[in-house]
Formats: sequence, structure tokens, C-alpha cells
Amino acid sequence: TSFLFFSIPLFQEATPEIIARTAPDVRDVLIALAGGLALIIALSRRTEMTNTIAGIAIATALMPPLCTAGYGLATWNLEYFFGAMFLFIINAIFIAIATFSLVKFLRFPIVKYINETKRKRVSQFAAIIATVIIGFSMYQFYLLFKGNQYKLNAEKFVTSLQEKTNAGIINSVVNYEKRKIKIVVLGTNLNNTQKTIWSNKLEEYGLPKSTLEIQQDDKSSFLEDEINMIKDSYIKNQNLVATKDEIIQQKESLILEKEAQLQLLLKQQIPFVKISQEAKIIYEHLDRLSFANKLETNFIKIDTVSVFEATWKVNDTIKQQQLKEWLAIRLDKSKIELINHFPSKQTLIENP
Repeated sequence: TSFLFFSIPLFQEATPEIIARTAPDVRDVLIALAGGLALIIALSRRTEMTNTIAGIAIATALMPPLCTAGYGLATWNLEYFFGAMFLFIINAIFIAIATFSLVKFLRFPIVKYINETKRKRVSQFAAIIATVIIGFSMYQFYLLFKGNQYKLNAEKFVTSLQEKTNAGIINSVVNYEKRKIKIVVLGTNLNNTQKTIWSNKLEEYGLPKSTLEIQQDDKSSFLEDEINMIKDSYIKNQNLVATKDEIIQQKESLILEKEAQLQLLLKQQIPFVKISQEAKIIYEHLDRLSFANKLETNFIKIDTVSVFEATWKVNDTIKQQQLKEWLAIRLDKSKIELINHFPSKQTLIENP
């Protein structure tokens, strides 16, 4: 029935349930033993309802591998067919062995005696068959374990490759039978040096005698190189703009500093023409007025002292003192020296 059903082209896709029953191992032996024990315990009870349990146990253990075998024949996939038939044999034999063992343990009465020679021959044949099946199923389990271990190591390898090279890996295929790892790269490609390095690292990740196949698009790599060139050019231009801005800021700072120095110089300058005109109006006996800046130091700091020389027509000490005080207030300076000259003698008035 399974063969006829799967002969229809619409139903020839291998589902996970079908694939799961094509590679039995020692775990299926343990399941069959458990199923056989459950079967004989159910049949040994007095209640008729347990017969249903026995039927379900047989159906779940024996029907799926037979259906899978029919699928293998219909699609001419002999690997699926032999794998499913091997699972069917495991279930059939070990259900029977578990049932027989429990029957002997419960000491069911013997209905018909057979001769000792025939009994031994049957027992030896059953033991040989069971040993062969257990050995082969354990070998299948070993292959499954090695295959899973290989796939785990391959996943670690691909993950490490992607993290350390930043390659744009979008897919990876691991083939344990051919010892082959294929990765598909899109975007950031791997160069020849990186390919060689990571091919040599396969053994370090527990993948000996394996080959690494890398599928990538050279056009996307070329496009990525152009994008990187554009990025580099943009970064250089930004650096130039930043440098120019820095130079402009430095020059603006220098201009502000010079302006401050100029304002200070202008502030320190004395409007001598205006001062002399005002002094002539205020002091009628003032005949001549001179001005100069004098530098003096106490060897700690240097000060600038404004020195005025006044020539008077009349020697008036009060007017001389008033002129000195007026100059200090008018120029807003504390350091003022006034040297007075008269027609007959000189008098020096120093700053108190």
C-alpha cells in the first residue's frame, strides 16, 4: 500500500518522519526491547482491553518502517529501503526476544515440547541474529555520533571563521561522508591568503582530511573595494576640512590676541596733544610741556613710568603739585613723574 501511495508523483517528497526511519542505531534496539516488554505485560493480563495496547505497540513499531520501505521502493531510493527494512527487522526480532524473555521469567506453561536439538538450534540462530543486529546497530550509532561530532566541529569552525575575518557567510553545508565543508559568502569576501590559512586550520578544529569550498561573488568583492575607496576618499577630505578649520581657528585666535594687544597699547598711549592743550588752558603760567615713557625695574618686575617736564614762567609750588595730580587723574595712572623747570632753577617733584 505504501509503495502504491508513494508511486504518485505528488507524494514523493521525503518528510522528516520518513528520513528519521532510514538510519536506525542501538537506540532503536532499546526502544524495541521496551516495546516487547510492554507487549507481553499487556498480553499477560486478564483484561481484554490490554489487547488494544498490544496492537498499538506493534503498529507504532512495525508499520512506520514498512511504510518507509515502500517509499524507498517507489522512489527507487535503495538506501532508504534497506535502512527502513533494517529498522523493521530490529523491531520485530527484539520485540520477540523481549517477549520470550519475559515469558520464561513468568514461567508460562509449555504447550508443546520440542526436541532438545531443535531447541538449541533455534536458540543459537536467534542469538546469532540478535548479536549481528546489535553489532551493526551499535556501528550505526557510532557513525551517527561521529557525524554529529563532525557537524558540531564544522559549525564551530564556520563561526570562528566569520568572527575573525568578518566574512559575509550566508549559508554553510556540511557533508560528513565526503568530509567537505561548503560556505556561501556574500558581501565581504575572503582573499586567497585567508582561504589558505583557514583551509590549513581544519585539522585544528577536529576536521581532519576535510576540504573547504568557498563560493563567493567576485563582482560583489570588486564593488566592496570601490565602496572602500570612496569611504577612504571621503575620510581624507573630511580630515582636510578639519585641518583647514583648525588652521582657521588658530588664525582667528591669533587675530583676537593681536587685537587685545593693540587695544592695550592704545589704552597705554597718552593723548599728549590734547593733554597739553588742556593743561595750557588750566595753568596760565605753564610755558612748555614735554612727555616721555621711562622703564624702571626692581629686578622683580618692570614698570612703565610716564615722565612729564614742565617749564613755568612763575615758580608756583601749589600749581606744580596741582598739575601732577591733574595728570595722574586725567591719565588714570599711578606712576607719574613731573620735572619742573623755571627760568632761574629746577625743582624735581617725585611721585610719593
